[in-house]
Amino acid sequence: MLREWELIRPDAIYVWENKEVRERLCWYYEVMRDRAPAKYHICARLEIPMKKDELLQLKTEELWKLHDKYAEEVDKIWRELKTKCTIEDFRRWTETSLPETSLLDVKILIAYRTLKECIFCERKCKVNRFERKGACLTTATMRISSYFHHPGEEAPLVPSGTIFFTGCTFRCVYCQNWEISQYPDEGDPVNAKQLAIIQKWLRETGARNINWVGGDPTPAIHVILESFKYLAEWGVNVPQLWNSNMYLSVEGMKLILHVMDIWLPDMKYGNNKCGERLSIVKRYWDVITRNMKMLADRDEDCIIRHLVLPNHLECCTKPVLEWIAKNYKDKALVNIMDQYRPEWLVAKYPHKWPDIARRPTRREIEQAYNYARELGLCWEPVTR
Repeated sequence: MLREWELIRPDAIYVWENKEVRERLCWYYEVMRDRAPAKYHICARLEIPMKKDELLQLKTEELWKLHDKYAEEVDKIWRELKTKCTIEDFRRWTETSLPETSLLDVKILIAYRTLKECIFCERKCKVNRFERKGACLTTATMRISSYFHHPGEEAPLVPSGTIFFTGCTFRCVYCQNWEISQYPDEGDPVNAKQLAIIQKWLRETGARNINWVGGDPTPAIHVILESFKYLAEWGVNVPQLWNSNMYLSVEGMKLILHVMDIWLPDMKYGNNKCGERLSIVKRYWDVITRNMKMLADRDEDCIIRHLVLPNHLECCTKPVLEWIAKNYKDKALVNIMDQYRPEWLVAKYPHKWPDIARRPTRREIEQAYNYARELGLCWEPVTR
């Protein structure tokens, strides 16, 4: 008997017959099928020869040095497992007892210290989020608006165990999730153990992955990392997916690089000017391409999203697709999205943003498709 999501999205089954999809999402595919350990298991079981009390006494700079040293070890193990992961390897990294201290413990400790002068995102507001809200509109206590099995994501991800955080590092004037991104107090408070219980339930009830989204998940790095400790202890194996605007600081990127199995980044604009005007962020293009290059250089499994905006084909769509073709062409999948509609502030004050006060035309979407085809990008399997 077919499950409900298979009736809604049969392409979520046959997409895996596509050779390019299987090759470009090879690590995610193995973790999804419980034939390889999610990366957080590796981080949680890579022992650091140090007592917990000794770890706590280290300065943050010393913790980062320790982090970078053992992160190299995790990467080495990950690459070996990508080449070949036996049943014994899988059991070793998912079923053995956790050491007293691990790389995951170091990440968690750094993340909670960072909250005192928060620099998770490139805004680097340095607010003590234990005391007040940062530029992301959130405190150290994170809130979620909903979690569910999402049937509407890209085919390889469905059904996706989606967890929506409130708050965001952007102020997109056309935000479709503005109710939760700009009004974070509407969500329900959640701690690390509760997040782990949610993930466990989502996985056990059929989710192919845990999809961190919002808003944006960047402000929640600390509680997400801590939730992995519980999952590792419980032996829950589920691919972790980072669904983000990718406006993280270098420090934020380093904290999550070794625990995410697949990435679903937005590349919204092809320049800094549009990013500042439409999402109210500085140096958009510089930051996003820096972070995306980190993923490309590591050969991370990735589905890149680009939302086609009306009148922004030349300034945004083409530069984004060209960057992907130059830097990530042979690995990433690309979803060229036609779902834009004027929402939130643009809907209220269309005269302020006349260039995006309408939906994109069919011709604009076809031009984007044709340009991706000319550049040789792999987009059709994941673009609906």
